Amino acid sequence: MTNASSETAPKTASNAVQYQVKTRAMRRYITFYSLASLGIALLWGSLLAILVPLQVQGIEFHRIFTGADSGVDLQALTTLQSKVAAGTVTPDADQQRQLGLLAEFNSSRATSLSIVSSVGVLLGMLLSPIIGMLSDRTKSRWGRRAPWIAAGGIGGTALICLMPVAPTIAVMVVIWSLLQVLVGVAQGPLTATVADRVPEARIGVVSGISGLASYFGAIIGAVAAGSLFASIGLAAYFPIGILLLLTTMAFVLFARDNTSREMITKPLRFKSVVKSYGVALGDADYRWAWISKVLLYLGYGISSVYSLYMLQSYISPALSATQAAQTAPLLQFAALPTTLLAMFISGRWSDKIKRRKPFVVAAGLLMAGSFLIPFISPTLPAMFIQVMVTGLGYGTFVVVDQALFIDVLPDKEAAGRDLGLSSLGQNLGNALGPIVAGAVVGIFAGAYAPVWPIAFALVTIASLLVLRVKRVR
Repeated sequence: MTNASSETAPKTASNAVQYQVKTRAMRRYITFYSLASLGIALLWGSLLAILVPLQVQGIEFHRIFTGADSGVDLQALTTLQSKVAAGTVTPDADQQRQLGLLAEFNSSRATSLSIVSSVGVLLGMLLSPIIGMLSDRTKSRWGRRAPWIAAGGIGGTALICLMPVAPTIAVMVVIWSLLQVLVGVAQGPLTATVADRVPEARIGVVSGISGLASYFGAIIGAVAAGSLFASIGLAAYFPIGILLLLTTMAFVLFARDNTSREMITKPLRFKSVVKSYGVALGDADYRWAWISKVLLYLGYGISSVYSLYMLQSYISPALSATQAAQTAPLLQFAALPTTLLAMFISGRWSDKIKRRKPFVVAAGLLMAGSFLIPFISPTLPAMFIQVMVTGLGYGTFVVVDQALFIDVLPDKEAAGRDLGLSSLGQNLGNALGPIVAGAVVGIFAGAYAPVWPIAFALVTIASLLVLRVKRVR
């Protein structure tokens, strides 16, 4: 008995120590994974929502309003346009000419923003599966993913610092596209670490925490960019870049993975790279989830890409550029309570009842319905109501959809590749959204209203397609 007791005690103590070590490591991983997600989301929130649209608008304004028109008040001109459309004012010849310039400006900035937003997303869409496969096979003492996360963070920061000096739309397209690709180099492998390092029973919880960090980061980024732009203009790009560098490198240095130097991998051949784009799509459940994701982000992108411009040119009364830059983040902040609630509840609830589809379907239908609110009532209060309802849907979607994709992965050993393809679906929707929105605004001579019913239809279809997934409840 004595010998048995003396043998049992050390084993129990050893198990307890190992458990504590693993628990501390997991907490450290979650902390720095959330911080890195926060930094990347902050970049997208600040640049996509505020700084890039304002920079595009500035370039297009100076191209179209020249000479005596260079000092025109866009807010006053938009108000005049509304009164003319309502039949309460008859413009004189000069006002009619300026209204023609305004229509050209509205259409031109929408088209230019669509091009700037889409090209980089398309490049990222094509490269993300390759990056995922390369990260699956990367051998380093830092693990498979860390070298990519570090390279994306450092390279992305360098390009952010070049953005303010872009003098034309063409130069903006080049810099912003490369920037999006490099940030994707960090973001894709970062997401793959969840499949690598998180136990299956905690994937929903970790997805919820990272989703919360991502959403909160987007809001912080938009608020910070709006405030910084009012005081330092396009120099607001610089602090955003520094934060990206700090958060990605913190993950690499303080949430270190095990070495992958001894990992056995198959040679990567060009033929297999080409085929890899469709490997996961050969699985029916993955394919339906992927198509649904593309359509949802397409509809969401159509509805959100011109938020800043809608505050200036769609709602009544119209806002000035400075007012819009300060109000746009408030729209995101208004959605925070409902989004936080959805994120907090959905991940845990989904894990507890072991169901994903009801959450994803309900999330999509909520988002779709919200798009009809500003279409029916083009006012600032309606915009606030719309984002709050969207928050409920989007908060649920970003948490449970990631868990759903992990559940339907055809090959867990190729998680980087297939989650990269999942990101490709999101990127494809994000890329096509601005293109479709730009085409719609151009067809309707600078009018923004038609984007809402189109977004409604696409997201509704996306929600219903999730029901075709069979392997996940």
